Amino acid sequence: MKPLSLSTLRTPVPALVGSSVRRPWATLLITALLTLAALFYAAGHFAMTTDTGALISPKVEWRQQESAIENAFPQLRDVMLIVIDGKTPELAESASDALAKKLGSDKQHFRMIQRPDGGDFFAREGLLFQSQKEVQQTTANLIQAQPMLGPLAADPSLRGVATSLSTMLTGVQQGTTSLSRIDKPMTALADALDKVVDGKPAFFSWQRLLNDGKSGMAAPTRKLILAQPVLNHADLMPGEAASDAVDAAAKSLGLDAAHGVSVRLTGEVPLADQEFATLEENIGLVAFVMLAAMLLTLWFATRSAKIVAAILITIVAGLIVTTALGLLAVEKLNLISVAFIPLFVGLGVDFGIQISVRFNAERVEGFGAADALRRAAGALGAPLLLAAAAIFLGFAAFLPTAYVGIAQLGIIAGLGMIIALAFSVTFLPALLLLLNPGKPSRDVGFSQMAPVDAFLERRRKSVLWAFVLALLVSIALLPFVRFDFNPMHLRDPHSPAMATLTDLTRDPDRTPNTIEALAPNVQAADALAKKLGALPEVSLAVTLDSFVPDNQQPKLALIQDASMLLDLTINPFDTMPPPSDSELVQALRSTAQQLRSVAQQTAAPANQPALRLATAFERLATASPQIRAKANAVLSKPLDTTLNQIRSMLQAQPVSRDTLPDQLRRDWVAPDGRARVELFPSGNSMDNRVLERFRAAVARVTPAISGLPVATQAAASTVAGAFIQAGVIALVLVSLLLFFVLRSVREVAFTLAPVVLSGFLTLGTCVLIGQPINFANIIAFPLLFGVGVAFHIYFVMAWRAGARDLLQSSLARAVLFSALATGTAFGSLWLSHHPGTASMGKILMISLAWTLVCALIFEPALLGPPDQSREEEGAVAAGS
Repeated sequence: MKPLSLSTLRTPVPALVGSSVRRPWATLLITALLTLAALFYAAGHFAMTTDTGALISPKVEWRQQESAIENAFPQLRDVMLIVIDGKTPELAESASDALAKKLGSDKQHFRMIQRPDGGDFFAREGLLFQSQKEVQQTTANLIQAQPMLGPLAADPSLRGVATSLSTMLTGVQQGTTSLSRIDKPMTALADALDKVVDGKPAFFSWQRLLNDGKSGMAAPTRKLILAQPVLNHADLMPGEAASDAVDAAAKSLGLDAAHGVSVRLTGEVPLADQEFATLEENIGLVAFVMLAAMLLTLWFATRSAKIVAAILITIVAGLIVTTALGLLAVEKLNLISVAFIPLFVGLGVDFGIQISVRFNAERVEGFGAADALRRAAGALGAPLLLAAAAIFLGFAAFLPTAYVGIAQLGIIAGLGMIIALAFSVTFLPALLLLLNPGKPSRDVGFSQMAPVDAFLERRRKSVLWAFVLALLVSIALLPFVRFDFNPMHLRDPHSPAMATLTDLTRDPDRTPNTIEALAPNVQAADALAKKLGALPEVSLAVTLDSFVPDNQQPKLALIQDASMLLDLTINPFDTMPPPSDSELVQALRSTAQQLRSVAQQTAAPANQPALRLATAFERLATASPQIRAKANAVLSKPLDTTLNQIRSMLQAQPVSRDTLPDQLRRDWVAPDGRARVELFPSGNSMDNRVLERFRAAVARVTPAISGLPVATQAAASTVAGAFIQAGVIALVLVSLLLFFVLRSVREVAFTLAPVVLSGFLTLGTCVLIGQPINFANIIAFPLLFGVGVAFHIYFVMAWRAGARDLLQSSLARAVLFSALATGTAFGSLWLSHHPGTASMGKILMISLAWTLVCALIFEPALLGPPDQSREEEGAVAAGS
């Protein structure tokens, strides 16, 4: 088939440029009105989501399973998890209880507040979830501590502590017990009181004191609150008001490090909000670097401030219109589609540079501004239109894929290419004519590149073999390319919500790396949990019936016996009023004297704890009233919490499925009867290999699963499939387009071979620098395809027109500075504090560097000298 010659290839570009040159003011006015209308629309409709779940189509099977569970249990969707850590179990419990109550009354910011590991039910029935041996040990410890608990319950203060200790010391003096039996409480009290007197933070735990290391009294120092906030979807950070409400509530309750408590937020809502905050964090610096580098590149490309201004005005106007059309098309931007901004800037600048450099080249030849623009349009019309069409098809290839994030980017980028080309051949020529930049004073091409052109022609085979070797090395490195499609790795690991989530992941009992399974009813859920719980990859399977303790009767009997013995002890008829300061001093001195008396009757070193506590009491007795008040609070506040917990646990009642709290039942059984099963992994839940085995083992039993391990691994498969599908579609469509225009398989191969080569070289470089491919930076490859095809089209069409010495031409100058401009536009993203965006900038810079090398070195060597029959068209396309 005979190739089409450039003289017979008709495009609308010359006509559009000619029209703009004839009526520059009308073109300017129409463009200004269109840009203003787009600006108003974009400002009023701008919306963005940082939800990484929105990047994958909801029609994919695993997303449908995810939606099924979320729809059955909507209270577990759009949540924030409040993590309370206390220096002591009492601090964690009292803080979580107080914060949950305060937030529960805040209906303005929260739809739901619940304590998944606390509240009245677990306070009362929690002991039943221990083994019978643990229950027996716990109740025995409480009974053994009865002499201490009685005075403390009647007088929960520092005075009561001194009285309780005095009672135990009397037992030592009477020989009913030994001093060594009470060395643990004496040491703990001395430690805490010494810190108070020394002005250091002091936190005392009665639960640790009562626990012998074997019983179920060893309460955790971490508590959780699950909150479903009221979201403001009109805000870019919908949960910000709720997060601020949590911070304000914690502050008002004194829940801070100074009081031994930390309150942190994580979960879907805080993660998404802080994701946007990270994106926004140093956006000013990124934009400044992008603009400064762009200006510098444009200046070296054109050597004219007026031309630089014209290109920038064109880019800004086109970007505004593209933003408006993009929002009209997709309604809401996502973490991937927002990349259309640097994408448009980079590719739009390419068109502007191509036209402006060729415009300068024609001016050097002696043509006036209007004629130079017309001649530039005639020379570049076909390559520009073909390049824009190839880029459009490259991105449009993602539309049928399940990777919604990049499919939406394809929509906006495709529209952007139409806008960029339209503005470059209408608005830009009008601006250049009206601004009337000065005529260049020297050759626009790169005459100094003559030795390189000669070398490439002389050593053509050696250069090609060097690239073949680089290709083979890159192919050999392909098995080592790391694909990391865990969306959590796109987030800033230092952001509070992400740091908290990572901390939870290390906790096997609270790890977010769990799998949710859906069963048709409770009975089926129990059967499924039994089957899944037997898998070696599963450490625990939880259903509604997991909250009905087993072997209740003997446990209840032990608890009821302890309750009968301890009832009057922990529930005295009369409690003493708070002590005055003078009463505290008297109790401290009296007990200190008794401690020394008992210590004198005991040989060292057994008497050391008693002597140390006596000294602490004496120091406290001589301290200021404020110090004693603080010491009283350090002991009495956790004492109140512990006594209340003891009272609650001794009121345990039989538990059945019907007596479970309504909210707890709703968390595990949907109104239509479907039931939820939660599965915890065996092993290190931070290890991707553990999670892969975990998910595969569960999926073999039931496909109706969701959760972070499922989403992470299934998303990787979906994204990889989308890129294979889009890559094949793009290659076929662009190949057909090129063949339709070039009518030569050889020339199509000349255009696409360098693109494929630069792709392999980019992947090989990623292996060498240890950069994984992720959700964000994978967009470098469709961009690489689009930009690469554009650059190589310019060279191939110039070559097929008979151009020689390509590196000395104005075309090489345009391609070089276009690549630098695009590279700086994307490379500035590398400075972002957001890991996903930064990795995107890094890969884009690498891919553009290889694209430039392939365009300026490999392509000329591959093409070789042009056919003699086409040299008569050389002046049209080569521009040298």
